[in-house]
Amino acid sequence: MQRKMKLPENTIIERGKKYKLFEEIVLTKDMPLKNLKKGDVATIVDYHPVCGGEDGYSLEVFNVLGDTIAVITVPESAIEPLTEYEVFSVRSFSAA
Repeated sequence: MQRKMKLPENTIIERGKKYKLFEEIVLTKDMPLKNLKKGDVATIVDYHPVCGGEDGYSLEVFNVLGDTIAVITVPESAIEPLTEYEVFSVRSFSAA
């Protein structure tokens, strides 16, 4: 008998990748319409499966004080998990 693996609550698995809802991730490309840059950190707030296409995620981006500055929807290829080898930095932001 095969054992079923129990995953943490709010875990999303699709095509071998997994992200948890409310997990912090990093953008892999600039989003000029929202004045966001590759390397900015965002939080996953929703998952959008696409049949026959690339799945997507809704992300919320916060400033250093914790205020929301943007909510965007991106394809899965536009995000990646944070790693232990990355360091946060601060840059100025102005709404686009």
